[in-house]
Amino acid sequence: MDAVVFLFVLLKSLILYPPPVGDGLDEETHLRMEARAMHLEWERLRLEQEVEQLSQEKVQVLQLLALAVLLVLLLVLWLIGWKSSLRREENEEENDDANGEEVGNVAANAENNNDVEIVVVEEEDNDFDDRAGRVIMERIHWPAQDLRAGCEWTTDLLENYTVYFGHVLSDSFYPVLKRAIGVGSAFEGWSPREEDVVHRVLIPMTPPRGHSFHLELDSAGLGHVRNFRVRVQLECTCTRQQQDENMLCFLHHPEEELRRNQGPSLLDTLCTGSYLDVQKTARWFRQLVKAIWPALPQAHNWHLMLLPSTRSCQFKVSNGEASFRIEMLFGVRRGDSDVFVSSQPGCAGTPSTLWPETYDVAEKKFFKHIARQAPFDSLHLRCLQLFCRLLLGIDFSTYTMKTIVMHLLNTIPASQWRRRHFPRRLKDISERLLLSLEAKCLNHFIVGNQRLPQDIKLPPDVQMAEPPNLFYRLAMDPDAHSQGLSEYLDLQRRLSAILKPDD
Repeated sequence: MDAVVFLFVLLKSLILYPPPVGDGLDEETHLRMEARAMHLEWERLRLEQEVEQLSQEKVQVLQLLALAVLLVLLLVLWLIGWKSSLRREENEEENDDANGEEVGNVAANAENNNDVEIVVVEEEDNDFDDRAGRVIMERIHWPAQDLRAGCEWTTDLLENYTVYFGHVLSDSFYPVLKRAIGVGSAFEGWSPREEDVVHRVLIPMTPPRGHSFHLELDSAGLGHVRNFRVRVQLECTCTRQQQDENMLCFLHHPEEELRRNQGPSLLDTLCTGSYLDVQKTARWFRQLVKAIWPALPQAHNWHLMLLPSTRSCQFKVSNGEASFRIEMLFGVRRGDSDVFVSSQPGCAGTPSTLWPETYDVAEKKFFKHIARQAPFDSLHLRCLQLFCRLLLGIDFSTYTMKTIVMHLLNTIPASQWRRRHFPRRLKDISERLLLSLEAKCLNHFIVGNQRLPQDIKLPPDVQMAEPPNLFYRLAMDPDAHSQGLSEYLDLQRRLSAILKPDD
């Protein structure tokens, strides 16, 4: 038994602990083992590559399969929508036919019975946005203004004035006054003021006989407004004597004969040097308006009161029940465009021979263009009027808000300014103002705008110019910029009080 155990232990030790081999045999075994290990490693890499390639192919197949399934689903959805649309159109046609028959029956009954009234009741819009817009509209105290009546009355008055201007000035050498053009907020359909609406008109002037106007751009420039001088030049009229035998040529007749037989030239009356003077023209115009007033039909029932002004003619008319404030500006048209140089007030210290360039006529035509496109219940003018009313005590000008609204009207379709859009449009105006303040930049709407309606005519230099920055002062003065941002917060608080939902 002990011998068997000894043999078993010996065999086990030989298996677990083999005797060492010689050096030659050990090196050969080592090389063979390395070759085997390298072969196995290459096999492992090849298998991994094949597995990875198979996985990629499987992913591609799955992606193609998913795309095919998606396309099939889209096709099915399109077919379902198409069939639904056909059914809806068929139902609408059936309803239209039924409504047509019903209206025909009602009309036939109305012909047989005069006491029958056809009442068309519009279905109330239960849209949430529309209700929100209506609530906000009712929350605002809108002033009771009849701008159309005031504009029509002013237009009639100026038509009468134009007739008398032609008669009184026909034999003189003062500027020829053309038909007045209504401009400004009242004629655009809105007004920033509740009780004191200003009806502003622009009266184009052309040179009298024997004179010509030449516009010269003032290179100095005050602020972002371009100013011009109107140079008055005498023209030879010798060749026109047969057409106008009573006129002497200012250039070729002796001064004594001119003084004795003809009135003074424009250079001797309303000019400073060779340039038309705004203040002299304003004084002459005020005297003309006052002198003609008693001859007008309106003078029988209305009272005229001239108001102080150095660059225009302002007056107030009243009859005990109503009153209108009117401001007459005068200007010279630039070519055949909608841009003028006018007598409107310029920057402080503007010389009397400088005439600022004005875009009032072009802006009025833009609002008229929007009015033709907008639905009857558009609130774009209400939006502008509300923001201008919120500016009380805030340094933002009404022209700033008008510019922002015009930019938005030029990008947001007119159909999206209805009552249901009222809250959103108010927020758009507020956000546009904030962005402009942060950028310290608000581009002029007319100058350099390539997206104006085609019926608005601009001189080439105005159309291609770089738009002036209405916030140039904020860009130059950090304190003004900080004040602007602070005042915006006040404006936003006032707007939020209007837009907040009812408790």
